[in-house]
Amino acid sequence: MHTIITSFLLSIITSFLLIKIITKIFFKYWILDNPKKYNKKRKPIPYSTWIIFFISFFIISYFFVEHNFKLWLIWFFWALITAISFVDDMLNVSAKWRLLFQIIIWATIWITSIKIWYISNIFGWIIDLKTHYFTIFNHTIYIIPLIFTICWFVFIFNALNWTDWIKGNTSWLSIISFFVIFLLWVKLYFNDDYEWWIKNAQFIMWITAILVWILIPFWFSDIKEKLLMWDSWTMFLGFMLATLAIISGWKIATVLVVFGIYTVDAFYVLIKRLINKKNPLIWDFTHLHHRLQKIWLNEKQILGIIYSLSLFFWISALFLNKTWKIIAFLIIAIIVVYINKIVKIFINQKKKLWK
Repeated sequence: MHTIITSFLLSIITSFLLIKIITKIFFKYWILDNPKKYNKKRKPIPYSTWIIFFISFFIISYFFVEHNFKLWLIWFFWALITAISFVDDMLNVSAKWRLLFQIIIWATIWITSIKIWYISNIFGWIIDLKTHYFTIFNHTIYIIPLIFTICWFVFIFNALNWTDWIKGNTSWLSIISFFVIFLLWVKLYFNDDYEWWIKNAQFIMWITAILVWILIPFWFSDIKEKLLMWDSWTMFLGFMLATLAIISGWKIATVLVVFGIYTVDAFYVLIKRLINKKNPLIWDFTHLHHRLQKIWLNEKQILGIIYSLSLFFWISALFLNKTWKIIAFLIIAIIVVYINKIVKIFINQKKKLWK
């Protein structure tokens, strides 16, 4: 218990101090954004501060998490992904090249380490994905798991990346998502006596708890707009969410529910872009927060709606069984798709009451 509390305190202190130190260095050497480019009226602020996240996470996990194959993979791929994302932040790489890069990275992750082998559903069936394969250099490549894993990583990364428009949105959603995953594994830890599950639960609990405490100072800085998230942050957070879903026992559906509001929003936006014959990965103003801005809601009101809807998902992930999770998912899906009409009705009813 003493070790756990120490790690949590060191996580938040390390993160806070590094933010203070490195942002000062960024200001000194003018590693700042160009707010005019995004029609922002504020002063320039530090961007690509992923280095703070990297140092904080690496230090705390190095000293407090068991050094196993999974941790080494997380360190390696985190460094690779965020370093290339840093280049993207600097050069503004096109959507096609970003997608190609993501596919190569996720395919490499699957081939070398992290794999999705099966899918379970609410009816209790297990769908085995290891059906079609080919062999290259004495290494068996399973086609369906490879494609499914790539799609899973690309989807989660882009779903999270698209939340980064309103300050405090991505950071808070990430904090709560990791916290809910932490609580789910605390529950499994005390309710399961299988040795592999217990060891895995300990690993997931340490990783998610460290991430939560490191992210809290970033959330405060994000809310006050003292630094920017950008792709290098969101790609790591998306990578961790997608990876934890797999290494924690292939809990794909659970992570989709935990991250439910933007899971629905991402599907909605992708389908709408495809119907309109647009590139599904090119950024536009069709996301949930953009649709709420169109009806003249301010950032605090939008965050209030997003946090409230997300709370419903988080509660369902923790306390509902599989069937009720699906029902909750469908309810929120309808709300997210028709959010503008629902909010307009609510505002009109409120005006009538005030009259």
